[in-house]
Amino acid sequence: MLATLFPGTGQPVRRAAGIALLLLAGGAAQSQSWPTGVDESALVRSYRAEAQAYEHGEGVPRDGARAATLYCKAARLGDAKSQYALGWMYANGRGVERNDALASFFLRAAAEQGLAPAERLLARLPETVEVPDCMREPPAVAVVVSPPQPAAAAPAAPALPPQAAELRRAAPPMIVDLVDRLAPQYQLDPHLVLAIIRVESNFDTVARSPKNAQGLMQLIPETAQRFNVLNAYDPTQNLRGGMAYLRWLLAYFEGDLTLVTAAYNAGEGAVERYRGIPPYRETRDYVRRVVETVGTVVHPFDASVTAPSAVLRGRRTAAR
Repeated sequence: MLATLFPGTGQPVRRAAGIALLLLAGGAAQSQSWPTGVDESALVRSYRAEAQAYEHGEGVPRDGARAATLYCKAARLGDAKSQYALGWMYANGRGVERNDALASFFLRAAAEQGLAPAERLLARLPETVEVPDCMREPPAVAVVVSPPQPAAAAPAAPALPPQAAELRRAAPPMIVDLVDRLAPQYQLDPHLVLAIIRVESNFDTVARSPKNAQGLMQLIPETAQRFNVLNAYDPTQNLRGGMAYLRWLLAYFEGDLTLVTAAYNAGEGAVERYRGIPPYRETRDYVRRVVETVGTVVHPFDASVTAPSAVLRGRRTAAR
């Protein structure tokens, strides 16, 4: 058994000697961090503008297949307008062969982001669950650990990623201390918890969203009840409930932080339906902000907490 410190906290977690890894497509480990320095908004605008040109033949020969490819690149990045345009093309057979299943997929993604015209078109189409190839993203590496045990002497903690160090300095000391104390009980890196709190509530213990998400980790009443939180505005209860949910999500999605954070924002059902990060602009921004702060897309998890998602486990198995 090997003991590992969560950086910057002095808090150890025991790792199993035989760590199981599920590798990215291609069979070799890839970078374990979210792409940085990428302006997805600029990419979306570029893809959509080029797609519109090919769809309508504006300055270039009309090419429906090329337009569909470009629209799908923007759609995967959460662009509701491109999702609608591509859904409309497939629904009407304009530039591409008519395909009601693909039309339904893209229009539903746009409708779920609040695009009213997509909702109207969707009403006459069948529901579909198949995710088009162009909307799929590769899985992260999964890291399995055993439940924590009393720690022996451990090596010095590695240096924190710069954004995590800055977060630690900026967060209220009372909340940092509370997170540092509670996170090891749930086998969580405290900086992951702090990053979630910053995005969810900006450390406001009485924050309440329009959807009635409450407290530091913005627990909706159903999640609070699910994890035995009686008062979501009590910082300790809220943190325990949010951390219990994160621990469950880590086991369910086998340590893939991109899926875990996407599920915390959009729900595990949406992550499974889209076989990965839902193509919502808000969710992609949420995932980026969290994983850029913690500096990795993987996190150790306790496989005994819950069985993994059958849908996403199948995706990883196929990618090996």
